[in-house]
Amino acid sequence: MAKAITLYDTTIGKKVVLALTGLVLYGFVIVHMLGNLQVFMGPEQLNGYAKKLHDLGPLLWVGRIVILSCFVVHVATVLQLYARTQAARPIGYRLKKNQVTTYAALTMKFGGIALFLFVLYHLAHLTVPGVSMAASYKHDAIDVYANVVNGFRVPWVTAIYVVAQVFLGMHLYHGAFSLFQSLGLNHPRYTETLKFLAQTLGVAVAAANIAMPVAVLAGVVK
Repeated sequence: MAKAITLYDTTIGKKVVLALTGLVLYGFVIVHMLGNLQVFMGPEQLNGYAKKLHDLGPLLWVGRIVILSCFVVHVATVLQLYARTQAARPIGYRLKKNQVTTYAALTMKFGGIALFLFVLYHLAHLTVPGVSMAASYKHDAIDVYANVVNGFRVPWVTAIYVVAQVFLGMHLYHGAFSLFQSLGLNHPRYTETLKFLAQTLGVAVAAANIAMPVAVLAGVVK
């Protein structure tokens, strides 16, 4: 018996799902960034913010489940679209010239893999199980500020975060611009404006996230 074709089975449907889950993840990245920027306001502020999040109890877990679900679906959809593209052209181009594209678009595949690995590293570093990246300190489940400061005092840890945020900025730029196209919200009249907005947001998020570990390493935040 033939399987009924659903919207998700189509390439367009998958791109819409990719856009919607990406939108949720984009929102999370911005909220996460704004929360983390409180490190510049001192330990009481950042630790107080972390405590308020944990005090949400079940609501926090609902949010985590939503984010995790979107992340899993987003990654799975990317892999399915990539497999479909490969199946459509099993033999690669003999000579491929990208006439109209961006560096961010060209790095989406490898950048996506890098970001996936970074997310796992980031969770292990500062969330679960919480790993000290140097023998000079011990991870504290309650003192978030101390974990951040002690972690980013290690140069190679800061380097990993900086490189990851560069990839994140490019991913957000290309992803945000593609989102408008996937949802049919693009228009030739607004293309350049949307592209500028996507670039600005990507650079702003990456710059803000880079500022934190660099500020710790430089001794500005201590």
